[in-house]
Amino acid sequence: MGNWKQLSPSAIHHLDMGVAYGLTDVGTVRDANQDNFFIAPDIGLVVVADGMGGHEAGEIASADAITLLHGFIQAAQSDAPPATPDATVPAFHASAFDPVRADPDATWTDATMRAMITLHDAVEFANDRMYQTNRANHQADGAGMGTTLTGMWQVAPHGPVFIFHVGDSRLYCFRHGRLNQLTRDQTLYQQALEAGMREPLPARNLLLQALGPAPGIKPDLQTQAMAPGDVYLLCSDGLYGNSAPEAIAAILARVTRNNLPQCCAELIAMAKRDGSRDNITAVLVRCHD
Repeated sequence: MGNWKQLSPSAIHHLDMGVAYGLTDVGTVRDANQDNFFIAPDIGLVVVADGMGGHEAGEIASADAITLLHGFIQAAQSDAPPATPDATVPAFHASAFDPVRADPDATWTDATMRAMITLHDAVEFANDRMYQTNRANHQADGAGMGTTLTGMWQVAPHGPVFIFHVGDSRLYCFRHGRLNQLTRDQTLYQQALEAGMREPLPARNLLLQALGPAPGIKPDLQTQAMAPGDVYLLCSDGLYGNSAPEAIAAILARVTRNNLPQCCAELIAMAKRDGSRDNITAVLVRCHD
């Protein structure tokens, strides 16, 4: 298993938005787990990452991306720059992402825009640091370790949740009996589907972008108003790749604030039963009623 460490324990976490629980599994084929997840109740952050790259690089990439993102957001909230142990990336300053300070006359000084900018810059910061690591390891552009990164961040209690997404991990919302996929897979396969291409379609796992291999990144960002009793599922492609949305929905329909561990285990068992050959990660968030 190399140096892989699960970033958050598989335990019930209490957030302002509700309760959360995560489970990750190496799966039936792989000998190492390159997935990771993180739940940070102190800042209302829930993240899933699915790493890629040879010889332990994937497991390093997924953990690094989450750690860098978390550190940036924490620093942004406390107004202190994150630790920058090397000189390759300049320390960021509040003005770089705080429009109030950067431009006091800006018309978009509301808290929502500020949070969006912080989140965008956090993802960029994580990508930049990982790209610099790849370059230092003599990796060509487009090569080296990389990772997906998908998550939700609730800045203020009772406020909206901010969603960020790079790659093909997914975030679903189950509300009033309906499963809604909030993220769009950033893959050649999805692009081909949307363009109406006929068979043969590209392989499903060819990513259009990931954190690490390229100097620039464009995360998908959106906000979501939360509703009482919402169930959110963050997962890697090992979970949904071989399973029908109806099978996922059937498990999410049974989620209560007391059975998150059992439902996560059921989701992973479902993926294995349906033939998943990848690492499998499921994180459930059940909002307060």
